[in-house]
Amino acid sequence: MPFARLTRPAALLAAGTLLLTGCSDGNDATDAKSAVTLENCGHTVRVPEPPRRAVSLNQGTTEIMLSLGLADRMAGTATWTDPVMKGLEKANAKVERIAENNPSYERVLEAEPDFVAASFVSTLGRGGVATREQFEKLGVPTYVSPSDCVGKDNSGDGDGVRTTPLTIDDIYGEVRDLAEIFGVEERGEKLVASLKRRMERATADLDASGTTLLYWFSDSKSPYMAGCCGAPGIITNALGAKNVFDDTDEEWPQINWETVADRDPAVLVIGDLTRRAQSAESAAKKIEFLESNPVTKNMTAVRHKRYVLLSGQAMNPTIRTVEGVEKVAAALRESRRTK
Repeated sequence: MPFARLTRPAALLAAGTLLLTGCSDGNDATDAKSAVTLENCGHTVRVPEPPRRAVSLNQGTTEIMLSLGLADRMAGTATWTDPVMKGLEKANAKVERIAENNPSYERVLEAEPDFVAASFVSTLGRGGVATREQFEKLGVPTYVSPSDCVGKDNSGDGDGVRTTPLTIDDIYGEVRDLAEIFGVEERGEKLVASLKRRMERATADLDASGTTLLYWFSDSKSPYMAGCCGAPGIITNALGAKNVFDDTDEEWPQINWETVADRDPAVLVIGDLTRRAQSAESAAKKIEFLESNPVTKNMTAVRHKRYVLLSGQAMNPTIRTVEGVEKVAAALRESRRTK
């Protein structure tokens, strides 16, 4: 059942999903030696040749690289919120996990990287692993997911404010950037084409207008709920639904439970995280809280157990946002069939 109380639903990966693991098939420019130069989050990035010892500091960039078949050119990964995406287990096992969360700068340097990528500006900023300048002074080019900087203000203390809504094309752009950096452009186009087909299948003939959603990522004490315009916005807009907190452009504002109960969404989209950084990370802990807390237990979605469980990565701007669209769409279809 898509609206589950305790069990995490299986990933809804379409049969045609392309997970381009393994070595080069000889049909793209894997061994090209030409330099790549691109503008990335306010930095000019020059990669003199396709990386051979890349380190990915966040799960989002890691899963793109693995999906592009680049495991043999990765020297390490870090900062995981969930199990690796289905279909990438064997490729992921080939790459050393240098830290579950943010590694130290020294630990990253021990991997002798020739390229460092991150999903978030904060990871390669002050208070993160190290600044981009620190790596670049050593001749190590860096890359940050454009989805965390383009049309987004990260100057405040929170998770940033969206000045322009994120789109699925921003995520496709990251796939293409990394494919170009590694000289595997054809693989990148195949992966983008596969993601587009999945989006089309997930949203075909579905009109969820009038359905209100709330996205809860983590923490029960000061919960992080999705604002209008990040990855949950992609999901909501693709389905034609409404986010009850679409009146804030903060990425993940912390909102009190009284306000949540007052908005009374029809469906709760809940992050099912395996990390242990906040309170109530797993879906089971979140649901236990919702059904016992006097402020939340009488909410419509709680009384009817209308829960959709998503990985943390599906709620972040990553290729797994497509997985989020698939799962929420399937849940809404099922709920209409059973009414």
